[in-house]
Amino acid sequence: MISSRDYARLVRLPNLPTALADICLGVLAAGQLSTSWLPFLLLLPASACLYCGGMVWNDFFDVEQDRRERPDRPIASGRVTRREAGMFGAALLLCGFLFALLAGWSHALIADGASRVPAIVAGLLAGCILLYDGWLKKTAAGPVAMGSCRALNVLLGISASGSLVSPGPHLAAVVGLYIIGVTWFARTEARRSNRSALRAAAAVMLTALVLAIPLPAITPEARSSVVFPYLLVCLGFAVGIPASRAIYDPSPANVQAAVKRAIFGLVLLDAVLATACAGIVGLLILLLLAPSLYLSRRRWLYST
Repeated sequence: MISSRDYARLVRLPNLPTALADICLGVLAAGQLSTSWLPFLLLLPASACLYCGGMVWNDFFDVEQDRRERPDRPIASGRVTRREAGMFGAALLLCGFLFALLAGWSHALIADGASRVPAIVAGLLAGCILLYDGWLKKTAAGPVAMGSCRALNVLLGISASGSLVSPGPHLAAVVGLYIIGVTWFARTEARRSNRSALRAAAAVMLTALVLAIPLPAITPEARSSVVFPYLLVCLGFAVGIPASRAIYDPSPANVQAAVKRAIFGLVLLDAVLATACAGIVGLLILLLLAPSLYLSRRRWLYST
């Protein structure tokens, strides 16, 4: 029988709040939470299931590599069979799509009719997850595919409004580009990394933060907070310092520490971007850091 600990390891439980943060960012940016609260509540489990399913499929396809580099992982160690993992991953992706479908149908209760947008975005996200995990991860297109998954997750949150309203595409581009950099930075985290590759990946993350600067100017109704640019700079330092340390000494320990900070930094990024689109209320997203930090301290769990 599979233990709850193995399930928690398979789905990278400490990272789950980062997916929920994307949904919160999306619905706050749309500015329609008061009228879209039911779709929002349904999209939270939709995103959670899709993210967890992606993590399971990641280990499913990486089993041979994990047997060499991380033999303690549930599938590599034999505690979970590939068949069990495949069924679990498929069920999670299906549940994610069904929750998104319900979110679209729920618009009929608050508007003139149901919306197909949440289900369409969730379907695209599920497909992108499988493409990344199964075929693209080890290619040059891998980081772009992973960034696309995150961009679609932000758009999934935006779809709570029933459409992909502005500044949704811009937000998705910022988060997606940031994750492209993080994924590139993490590609060789299990062994000594190449400094040039780390520098290039860090430059991509920095470019994502720069791309966020014009958000207040394109946000409808001037809902931006004056603290946004200062928070953006602080985020740059929070993620950049461990990244610089890893570039100076690209050992697995330093690179993995930088990647872990960058992953948790996604919650910070979502909160900062939310202040550009919804004002100071966007900082409520930071509450999702608490479960992430607590779970990351459990020695039997891992984030990368």
